Amino acid sequence: QVQLVESGGGLVQPGGSLRLSCAASRRIFSNYAMGWYRQAPGKQRELVATITSIGSTNYAGSVKGRFTISRDNAKNTVYLQMNNRKPEDTAVYYCHTVPVSTRASWGQGTQVTVSS
Repeated sequence: QVQLVESGGGLVQPGGSLRLSCAASRRIFSNYAMGWYRQAPGKQRELVATITSIGSTNYAGSVKGRFTISRDNAKNTVYLQMNNRKPEDTAVYYCHTVPVSTRASWGQGTQVTVSS
């Protein structure tokens, strides 16, 4: 299985920005749509941003206009630029294929906390 490793999380004040990265252990990105998911305490994991193999993007309504997903196939990396953060964005963020494929395993995620 391909391993996915998320990084870049941390504590940010409301309105602040953060950039997350997701690196794959080997090349799969060129063939798959990739997405960022998040799971807040006590809630189910949700898909917040998707990017297809050709770069088309889609966002959940709660993050549209604030988050930007991008990918670098040469580096096997997907990014999530998060601007104008809100307290409700606090969650553990994961990346994975869209839809979820058994060819990749879930990483440990990266914690993002939005608090003043």
